[in-house]
Amino acid sequence: MGEYVGAAVLFDMDGVLVDSGSSIREGVTAWARERFLDPAHVLEHAHGRTDHDLARIVAPHLDPAEEAERIQAQEIAHGATVRAMPGAAGLLTEMETRGRSWAVVTSAGRTLALSRLSTLGLPAPRVLVTAEDVEAGKPDPGPYLLGAERVGADPSVCVVVEDSPNGVAAGAAAGMAVVAVATTTGPGELAQATAVVPDVSTAASLLL
Repeated sequence: MGEYVGAAVLFDMDGVLVDSGSSIREGVTAWARERFLDPAHVLEHAHGRTDHDLARIVAPHLDPAEEAERIQAQEIAHGATVRAMPGAAGLLTEMETRGRSWAVVTSAGRTLALSRLSTLGLPAPRVLVTAEDVEAGKPDPGPYLLGAERVGADPSVCVVVEDSPNGVAAGAAAGMAVVAVATTTGPGELAQATAVVPDVSTAASLLL
């Protein structure tokens, strides 16, 4: 029995449930070139942020809402390489079987999130918090606090599963335990998490 077997689980999507790294890099790079921005600089700021926040940081002279739509469209267009993370489908299916409360809390836009989850055949979350639902994205705690509210659980009995430093910071700031999976970021950058594990399958042993 896992350490967090009684917790409501709030999953990040990209890097946790979905292997979308290539799609994000290609989509963001295409947008950066379209807007005559340095792709390397843009990619430095992309991980774990909403497209709106990314545009606001790297292109403050442009309208962030309009640019977020452009970035999302580019990521969808470059989505051929997206795959489910090993162990993700089994973990979500087992969560459903056991009647556990869970949600997906992502920095992606709703259209992109639904496209990725449905295309990969992952169980549909009853609660989905996306970029459009919050005023400030991760590392602000707002997305995870909203996720807890929507699943009907106190933050103190929620556990976050994340892969980015911004996401880990958001979960910790929300007063939640955080299990970090080192799938896209080195363990040293995830040290703020309650626990750091190598992959989703190992995270499952803590959650179930």
